[in-house]
Amino acid sequence: MARKRRFSDQAFGSAVQALMGETGTTYRALGERTGLSAGYLNHLVHGNRPVPSNDVMASLAKALGVEPEHFREYRVRVITEKLEAMPGLVDRLYRRYGG
Repeated sequence: MARKRRFSDQAFGSAVQALMGETGTTYRALGERTGLSAGYLNHLVHGNRPVPSNDVMASLAKALGVEPEHFREYRVRVITEKLEAMPGLVDRLYRRYGG
């Protein structure tokens, strides 16, 4: 079961790396838990690959003992999807914060 923790304010790769350090998880072990290759995970951590899909982030979160919402990029995607369904709110937010 995932631990409760505050949202990360770090970029995705740094957040994964920090969780790996906290849990003592190696790339190989994380790969075994997620079905992802250790090389791919290394590329994600070092920013050599784009932030993965929400499903992959959810798999990584579960393997590292957090909720997917721990990752800032996951939260941004969820909010973006909600905003796409509310164009009026997008316009109001843009007028207020867009410049």
